[in-house]
Amino acid sequence: MTDKISDVFGAAARAEDYLEEDTTSVAPHLVPRTRNETPAEVLPALPPMPKSPVRPEGAPVQPEPVLAAVPPAPKTPAEAPVERSRDKSLSVLFGGAASGMTPTSTAPTKSTKGLRGLLRLAPSPAELAEHEHRARGLANETIIRQATWTRHVRILLANKKGGTGKTPLSILLGGVIAAIKGGSVAIWEVSDDPGALNFRAEGNPTLGLGELVRDVDTITSAGQLAGYGVPQTSFATVFGTVGPRAALAGEDVVKVSDKIGEFYGIEVMDSGNVPTSPAFQGAVSVADILVIPVMNSGDSVLQAIEVLEELRNGNDHAKALAANAIAVRLKDGRPESPAVAEEVARLLHDAGVTQLHDVPYDAHIAERGQLTVGKLTPATRDALAAAAAGVVRSLQTIVSTKR
Repeated sequence: MTDKISDVFGAAARAEDYLEEDTTSVAPHLVPRTRNETPAEVLPALPPMPKSPVRPEGAPVQPEPVLAAVPPAPKTPAEAPVERSRDKSLSVLFGGAASGMTPTSTAPTKSTKGLRGLLRLAPSPAELAEHEHRARGLANETIIRQATWTRHVRILLANKKGGTGKTPLSILLGGVIAAIKGGSVAIWEVSDDPGALNFRAEGNPTLGLGELVRDVDTITSAGQLAGYGVPQTSFATVFGTVGPRAALAGEDVVKVSDKIGEFYGIEVMDSGNVPTSPAFQGAVSVADILVIPVMNSGDSVLQAIEVLEELRNGNDHAKALAANAIAVRLKDGRPESPAVAEEVARLLHDAGVTQLHDVPYDAHIAERGQLTVGKLTPATRDALAAAAAGVVRSLQTIVSTKR
């Protein structure tokens, strides 16, 4: 385990600018006057007409000189008509990119802040870094917002180790996706026994997952299904456990997942700590992608790797989940060693994890109370959006190859 890895993890055309001229700073266009527009008092005096010479009597009449016909001036060739594309994608009016509105816009050449901006100097390194950060954030949001599938998709969060952040990450990852897409995200509990999802989510519902399992065959509308969940300020809906319930069976998970999929585009499934339980196996059978929450600790990463190994010993679908697994590393405020963090990344890479996203410490998460996406720090929201964009990119590949 001493080997080091060098790299572990890994526009639309611009719309034509339409600029109005500032008439207060443009010199007037001078047009020469025509003769009939010139005032009489400024007309130059005309010389007297010369008198015609007197022709002597009997002299032959001289013919008037014939003026040669003046050839017409060559016609100026008409300007070629300006070709204007009818491709609506080039126009900002139809959702195309305009200057400064694309996530792939180039870095500014002039500063816009402070004295540097006043003097029109080049941007500072800090300003360039800020621009790049905003561009990445906009790109991540665009990926999430514009992602579509021909069916609903399911994201499973799993780690055998308790306390690694499965439930908080389920709420926050699903919440960030819902906030960016404007809803259509259901977050629900697939643990065999009741978990903490209901306690960490916003709201105090009267019905929950146990009642949903009981009534799933009678639900025929979105309005009915909504009665078993609780809306979040992120526009996601959480289906947790309210009071005691029976252990979930694999069939229960599949039936509830199918019912939720009739009315939501994305499911986020918060699993328990027993990968061999019927509930976990049911979740695996329907999941499209696996997200593994980890901490910078040995037990957290080693038990995450055990989940991957067990999936690789399963059927083709389970093997595919392991092959495309994404890890999200959270920090809970405890002291961490850079050497341990590096080793965690190396172990995950060696286990086949191709994406590792880091979420910084956030006091709102560490409070262990109800979670609200809007109360997270900007750095935490940006990190979660980057992780969500990675999940969405993988889903677009995985689901498109299935059906």
